[in-house]
Amino acid sequence: MNHPGYSDNKESLLKRLKRIEGQVRGIEKMIEDDRYCIDVLDQISSINAALKSVAVLMLSDHLSHCVSSAIKNGGEEASLKLAEATRSIERLISK
Repeated sequence: MNHPGYSDNKESLLKRLKRIEGQVRGIEKMIEDDRYCIDVLDQISSINAALKSVAVLMLSDHLSHCVSSAIKNGGEEASLKLAEATRSIERLISK
């Protein structure tokens, strides 16, 4: 059975995402409590950084597992996986 590239880091990823989820709920509470705009924006910035960190870990796992495996197998799948990873990187850095 094929496992996703992030299988080895699944627990870490889920833990990070739950922390981010808590931060988002915290922002909701801050807005409900009429907190200062800059304080809310600082928290949003922290969440963005945390999400980028998760994305980089996922990308690293994808490259070292899925793309690496496709390259070893050769053929069209290797080209497709490289193009797919490139598009993903482009989306990550364009935001």
